[in-house]
Amino acid sequence: MLMAHPVVLRDLVEQYETLRALHASEADSERVRQRMEDVAYTLCVSTGTRDVDAAMIAARHRLPGARTEDDSVLSRT
Repeated sequence: MLMAHPVVLRDLVEQYETLRALHASEADSERVRQRMEDVAYTLCVSTGTRDVDAAMIAARHRLPGARTEDDSVLSRT
């Protein structure tokens, strides 16, 4: 599988988080929603995942300084 460059992944993660915040605060702007879907799709393709939550976790684990043994992203039940 091709791996996205860490700079690209960091940018996508930052874009998605910003768009998610905008989407939550605005009255469902169609432009923001569409851009968020586009970035989510790109994150999924870039990380080889099928949903944006898994893509965000995978992207963060591939960024410099990530602690791959850190299981804090796993839910505790």
